[in-house]
Amino acid sequence: MKDLNKPVASRQVRVVEVGEESAAQRIDNFLLRELKGVPKSHVYRVLRSGEVRVNSGRVKPDYRLQIGDRVRVPPVRIASRPPVARPAEFPIVHEDAALVVIDKPAGVAVHGGSGVSFGVIESLRAARPQAKQLELAHRLDRDTSGLLVVCKKRSALVEMHRMLRDGEVEKIYATIVKGVPVETAFDIAEPLHKYVTGSGERRVSVRQGGMTALTKVKVARKGRDFSLLEVRLLTGRTHQIRVHLAHAGHPVLGDDKYGDFELNRELAAKGVKRLFLHAGRLAFTHPINGERLRLQAALPDDMAAFAARL
Repeated sequence: MKDLNKPVASRQVRVVEVGEESAAQRIDNFLLRELKGVPKSHVYRVLRSGEVRVNSGRVKPDYRLQIGDRVRVPPVRIASRPPVARPAEFPIVHEDAALVVIDKPAGVAVHGGSGVSFGVIESLRAARPQAKQLELAHRLDRDTSGLLVVCKKRSALVEMHRMLRDGEVEKIYATIVKGVPVETAFDIAEPLHKYVTGSGERRVSVRQGGMTALTKVKVARKGRDFSLLEVRLLTGRTHQIRVHLAHAGHPVLGDDKYGDFELNRELAAKGVKRLFLHAGRLAFTHPINGERLRLQAALPDDMAAFAARL
């Protein structure tokens, strides 16, 4: 019997001319859609090797395509029957012709990769086959719940990316942490450095010379041993809230990378079975019509129940 999932050679070199639907998209994301069934690691390998060319020249993974660019897509080995995402919808907080904002549950990745076949974006595309475009405007960690913006138009995506880069999107998170801060409001401005562990995991640490990062913190509710915090990101560094709060002596409950591991084990029996971090509020100017949007997602049941006991 023929193994339909055995890797086979793809068709020959293709040259794809970039149209309006792919303008301003990163070349790596473009290739991931062009080469369905190809592992993400292999897509980056052919990019680094120079097998992918744009207008006959080599480009880095973060190169943004322009209308009229000619992309050389090399032959690669792909699965003859690539896995297909199951259609899924998620709680919708806001939707219009340009955007859909969902309330992402904890435990669901925003996209496939790193051992996860599919995430929110693949499931949404499968559920909405008629949609010409669905792209993530930003990301949330797998165990972080809350507001996630998906763009339905390329023009909206480009403008959302600009607003995020320029700090024009207000992002406020709720989190429950160990301990009770002395101050009711304070800033954390420690520089952050990204690195990879010996086992290949991505990590972040506070280190001089790292990327500038600013986190504004307010205490929303105090308990004897724990606090509910309102956290506003002024920069969008990887794992910023988790690393900053752990450095300040108030690790996020359930954090399996930067948290208090012994405390996490004790609290698991009390319902803390994941990272207690929730993207609860977003405010930004609509990228197409200029309307000011203020969106909110209530605390998930597990966090709300714990917070009520503080």
